[in-house]
Amino acid sequence: MSDSEGPEGAARLNTTVAHNARVWNYWIGGKDNYEVDQRVGAQVAGMFPVIRDVARADRDFLGRAVRFLAEERGVRQFLDIGTGLPTVDNTHEIAQRIAPESKIVYVDNDPIVLLHARTLLTSTPEGVTDYLDADVHDPAAIVARAREVLDLDRPVAVMMLGILNFVLDDDEARLIVRRVMESVAPGSFLVLTHPTFDADVGGEGNAAAMEFWNAHATPPITARSRAETAAFLDGLDLLEPGLVPCSQWRAELHAPVVVPQFGAVAVKP
Repeated sequence: MSDSEGPEGAARLNTTVAHNARVWNYWIGGKDNYEVDQRVGAQVAGMFPVIRDVARADRDFLGRAVRFLAEERGVRQFLDIGTGLPTVDNTHEIAQRIAPESKIVYVDNDPIVLLHARTLLTSTPEGVTDYLDADVHDPAAIVARAREVLDLDRPVAVMMLGILNFVLDDDEARLIVRRVMESVAPGSFLVLTHPTFDADVGGEGNAAAMEFWNAHATPPITARSRAETAAFLDGLDLLEPGLVPCSQWRAELHAPVVVPQFGAVAVKP
């Protein structure tokens, strides 16, 4: 683990305000949440019932994407930005099950994630699993510290699942992606999910639910259209099946539920 995991993380833990990592954990049936997270999560789910499907679909997408990259593309390095609370089949578990020598660096700045990372994010003897207490708004720091573990001259899978929606400014969000992807080698991948308001995938209810969230929880969140989400992939080669609801990306089911959360995997040429 990173030496950034000091006791100061626990001091910053705030259980009086709902936090995304814990509410997300509540939506997927986890136990690492508090009453305030359950209360806000239940209210949002009442306003926008599909959110529980979104949470599960996003998690399932992660599993399919990591397996695809490790098995079919030979990726052995993963930079998982905005990892959230550890649960079953985390990025390192999937990747190292396929290739024990895989190296994974997790990045998050929620104190409860930091506390769980100390005990749950283990590694195979052949590989590495590390955790950085860092903020997505500071991509230079993320890259500099990730470089201590990962060889950025070799392909890396950059995971940004449900994280850019917490960067409210469109220009800043695009700049974050660009700076991280400029720092990794050609042949690297961007793995992305992002919520949307688009009606054709059931996103109309996101607006009211996010307005409630922003008034009662942290951090504030936004959704983006298909075109706005696609802009994060500029300069990259989008892999099939393209930018689609994350539940449908290389789905194993014939008719998976459609969720208002886009998912995509793209490669740096």
